[in-house]
Formats: sequence, C-alpha cells, structure tokens
Amino acid sequence: MDILRTPEDRFRGLPGYDFAPHWLEVAPGLRLHYVDEGPRNAAPVLLLHGEPTWSYLYRHMIPLLVAAGHRVIAPDLIGFGKSDKIADRAAYSFAGHVAWMKTFLEQLDLRGITLFGQDWGSLIGLRLAAENEARFARIVIGNGMLPTGDEKVPPAFKLWKTFALYTPWFPIGRIVAAGVRRKLSPAEIAAYDAPFPTAGHKAAARAFPALVPVTPDNPASAANRAAWQVLASWHKPFLTTFSTGDPITRGGDHYMQKRIPGAAGLPHIRVRGGHFLQEDSPVELVQAINDLVARTPAP
Repeated sequence: MDILRTPEDRFRGLPGYDFAPHWLEVAPGLRLHYVDEGPRNAAPVLLLHGEPTWSYLYRHMIPLLVAAGHRVIAPDLIGFGKSDKIADRAAYSFAGHVAWMKTFLEQLDLRGITLFGQDWGSLIGLRLAAENEARFARIVIGNGMLPTGDEKVPPAFKLWKTFALYTPWFPIGRIVAAGVRRKLSPAEIAAYDAPFPTAGHKAAARAFPALVPVTPDNPASAANRAAWQVLASWHKPFLTTFSTGDPITRGGDHYMQKRIPGAAGLPHIRVRGGHFLQEDSPVELVQAINDLVARTPAP
C-alpha cells in the first residue's frame, strides 16, 4: 500500500489555522491527524468534515466552541488534510473510513460526544453514532444525510460524481470556493489546496463521490440500513442546521426530522450559506451547538 504524507511546510502560515497538531495511528503505518483544543476534562464536540475539505473548514468554529468551555476535536479523515493519504483509489471504502474513525474514537476513549457532521462527515458520523451509541450524547447535522441507495439521487450529485471521477483537472481549492456563498480569499483557497500537492494525494477526494450509496445493492447499503434502524429509535437530541443554498442535500433536514425521534421539539434552523455552510455561517452554527448542549444535559 503506497502511503503518502503531505510535507509539513505545505501547512505553514495558513490564515486562521494555528492549532497544535496531534496524530495517532488508526491502522499499521497509517497516521491520522486531528485538532484537539479546550479542556481535556470537558465533554467533546466532534467536528467531522466532508469532501474534499479538511479540518481547516472548522477554523472559525473551533475557537468559539473552546471559548464556550468545550473540548473540540476536529480530525482529518484519512486521505485529507494532514492525515496520511493512500495513493490507490481502490483502497478507500465507506466501511474502511468508518473503521478508521471507530479506532480513533476508541483510542481517545471519547464519551459524551456532541457530533457535528457535514457532507461525508455526516455519512461517517451517523454510522459511528449508530454503531457506537453509548459514546454519543447528541447529534447536529448540517447539509448531510445517511443514504442507503433507496432514495432519489439529486441531479447535482450525479454531475459532481462524474466530474470527480473523470475530469483531468481537479482544483480542490476552487471546488470548495464554488460551494461557499461568500468569496474566499486566494490564501484561503490555497489552504484548501495545501494537503494535495500531487494527483496521488487527491485519490481519496476523487474516490469519495463514488462511495456514496446511490443504488440499493451498494456495498455500504446494508450497513447504512442497519444504522437507520438505530436512528429510527434514537431519542437523544438530534438537531438539523442546514443551509439555504445547497442543491445536493436540500430536503434532507426534513427527512431526518420525520424519521428520528430525537429531533422532535428541537429548534431546527436554516442558515445562510452554500454547501460548505461552516464558511458562511460559523457563528450561527456554534450558537446552535451551544444552545443544544445547554438545553439537553448529557444522560
């Protein structure tokens, strides 16, 4: 297995991202990077990014959550950010990402978790919560879902999947900028490009769209259906904080509110933003997380 590691000098001087690095091994020779800020004895807020971003996406939210007294943990999924990258696209699978993140939770022994997941951070995060329910106290989902392949696929996602698989030009920073309502600075766009100096470093970003279950016989469909059986009986707090301008996940918030009992009676919100709502409305998202934690003490 050809494992790539992005040179550390690619991450020097990134605007707004001066967090101390932490690493742990989630498989033999495979190192995962994560941000870990705030008091270690506080209940953790786990921020899971999606495709094709990394923990840089949460740079505005992390200090605000820490200021509210939380321990904030923002990992880079394998293949992204400062984490190791496997050069072979075929080495990535939905099950593999879930397994790596389960190892991460177990090694840090995280409990009483408040999850915030967006995009693939929702797909992986909801599987983690369903399969490790005792570790999670509450869930917040923004622009995300847990598809099984039984749902209708948005046209915007079909276009994105085709683009990721076949285009010879895959400018990650510009892709992220296109999913943000405000204008990212050239330095911010460069920061999203930083983890990916070669085509081999982009293998996970290229692979992710094809791993989303869009047919009922997808390799991940059965496990996702099993996770939905758990979520259908999930009475812990479940909040949705979707944006107003995402063509891929639009309507997913209402779907989850209807199917997950823990969503009943909570102040679900819509915030201004595109697909990457963390860039457009970080203050509103942090306020929603803080309010949820305050009104729903962990059991």
